[in-house]
Amino acid sequence: MDMPLRHIKNNIVQSIRAFRVSDLQDAATGLGHHFLYANLAAAQSKQDVLDLIAQQFTFPATATKNFDSLYDSMTDVLYKSGSQPGFVLVLEHVPAHAKFDKEAREQLLDLFREAADYWADRKIAFRCFYSFSVAIAPQAGLVRPVDEGQIEVETERMPTDKLLDVSPMALRMSSPFNAGYWMNVA
Repeated sequence: MDMPLRHIKNNIVQSIRAFRVSDLQDAATGLGHHFLYANLAAAQSKQDVLDLIAQQFTFPATATKNFDSLYDSMTDVLYKSGSQPGFVLVLEHVPAHAKFDKEAREQLLDLFREAADYWADRKIAFRCFYSFSVAIAPQAGLVRPVDEGQIEVETERMPTDKLLDVSPMALRMSSPFNAGYWMNVA
């Protein structure tokens, strides 16, 4: 079985890039590590991000107060709960918009980097992978013909419908460094 984590440092926070979530989950299972996944596509604010992470990681409600309480839940609380085999975390669709700006995203990722350092000091693997959601401009009021003499007006979609595809496959296909794609080599 090819392990996608074999060339990845034990304690790192990095873009998900070419990894598939299912492969990371399988690798975590194969290594006997905890697999924690959070889909943040619906998050619109810092509080939404905290709530979704705590809910999907099954952390206590106290983890949703602020970044410090989330950090404490990922470090001291877990450490004191017993021996830990290791962690593989995935944060998909970290918001990238005005209400969760670059500074907030960096604070969030720094929190996970600090957690990786915490676990590195204890010789426990902590790998965190993330992807960003990128909102595109709405196209409200598009008019298109349906039948002869009739038209249909599209209304603006919900914010989560404005996400560009930033999946690993889309990133692989869009990479100019993916020689197999450009040379039609399988």
